[in-house]
Amino acid sequence: MNVIEWIILGFNVSLSLTTAGHALFFKKTPQSALGWVAVCLMFPFVGPFFYFLFGINRVQNRARKLEVKRPPYPIKADDMALTESLTFHFTDLAETEAFTRIARMSDYLSRLPMLGGNRVEPLKEGEDAYPAMLDAIENAKERLFLSSYIFDTDDIGTVFVDALSRAAGRGADVRVIVDGVGEYYSFPRVSALLKKEGIPHVRFLPPKLIPPMFHINLRNHRKILVADGDTGFTGGMNIRDRHMIEKEPYGERVSDIHFLFTGPVVRQLEQSFIEDWSFCTGQAIPPTKRPPVPTGEAVCRTIIDGPNEEAQQLSKILVGAIAAARKRVQIMTPYFLPSTEMVSIMQTTALRGIQVEIVLPERNNLPFIQWAGNNMLADLLQYGVEVYFQPPPFVHSKIFVIDGIYAQIGSANIDPRSLLLNFELNVEIYHRDFAQTMSDHIDEAVKRSRRVTLEIIHQRSKLAKTRDAVVWLFSPYL
Repeated sequence: MNVIEWIILGFNVSLSLTTAGHALFFKKTPQSALGWVAVCLMFPFVGPFFYFLFGINRVQNRARKLEVKRPPYPIKADDMALTESLTFHFTDLAETEAFTRIARMSDYLSRLPMLGGNRVEPLKEGEDAYPAMLDAIENAKERLFLSSYIFDTDDIGTVFVDALSRAAGRGADVRVIVDGVGEYYSFPRVSALLKKEGIPHVRFLPPKLIPPMFHINLRNHRKILVADGDTGFTGGMNIRDRHMIEKEPYGERVSDIHFLFTGPVVRQLEQSFIEDWSFCTGQAIPPTKRPPVPTGEAVCRTIIDGPNEEAQQLSKILVGAIAAARKRVQIMTPYFLPSTEMVSIMQTTALRGIQVEIVLPERNNLPFIQWAGNNMLADLLQYGVEVYFQPPPFVHSKIFVIDGIYAQIGSANIDPRSLLLNFELNVEIYHRDFAQTMSDHIDEAVKRSRRVTLEIIHQRSKLAKTRDAVVWLFSPYL
């Protein structure tokens, strides 16, 4: 062997050992670690190359680097003292064993406290949600914060822009965050209209040519509207005509449910917006100083989650809540690609005799996600998990209910994109009446739905089974 061949051999050995060592120390399961170690050692250059492309978790690394570069505005202890008297601890929730189990776990994982004294109102479809949101904008006197993943420049979008412009004209501190990729769902982009109206706004990690930057992941999927620190809205609903189901053509309708909050938990929604604004701009916005006023009986907590968070708290809370169920688990979601851990806990929960119901769209607006999901439904159905397909229009709602006493709503879907790759916001609600309302809402959907059986899944054509299995291989990236 000549010198060049020795250099190539040495480089290959060094590269293979380095990438194999990285897989050994950073992969979370022995199967994944062993697989990548074998690939890196058995396939010179090609193995390390594919590990570099697909094996390294760049999403989490990039998120943390960006946060270090532009740290979020910290909420100081004296700011949080405004809500200290309304803070609940898991020991205060003695209604049921499931209540305290979920609360204890969430209390450990979450960085925000549970707060009492809240009122929550469901708003079905754009016909209910948008007038309430616009009314809050029109009545805002001091400050108005709005964040949306999709903010279209269609009829309802321009109505929102006009209302924001009037609020700014009255002297309110108006700020808007639009996702840098989500805004491309419409043209002209909403950022152009906001700029024209002189409304302060930022684009969350927008694509750039100089310096080159494009993150298909790391999207801000949160939906937040906060008026004067007292009235807040969140859920899964974007700002677009498609949620006006009485107006839109049948095939374009998107059914959804949004939520109006009053009470101390609104300050946590505000905190999430403040952190996102500081992340995008480096500017600090002080939180509302006026003490919050209790308005109801619901105990709530905002769960702020994203790839920058260490614990993957939202995923763990969902899994733990399913494990805590004593009677019933109800999940309504548009996109369903659960993790191995969540599949396992659903299986064992159903085997304990607990009713586990999953309500999905009959026809998804993203077919490849439905194909991947079809490939793993048999793993749930054979253990007694109930799966239902809702008929059109496409239902975009995200609702999670345990035993009719605990509910969680927000922007997160049950898929890797929401639970691992995007910035999300959910609110957990410890309130029997509200949880039962959401449970009844899911029950009504089930009555309209078609139950999926093992026979239906097995009767798919060989071509469909092959398609679903191939797409399922890429489920971590969908």
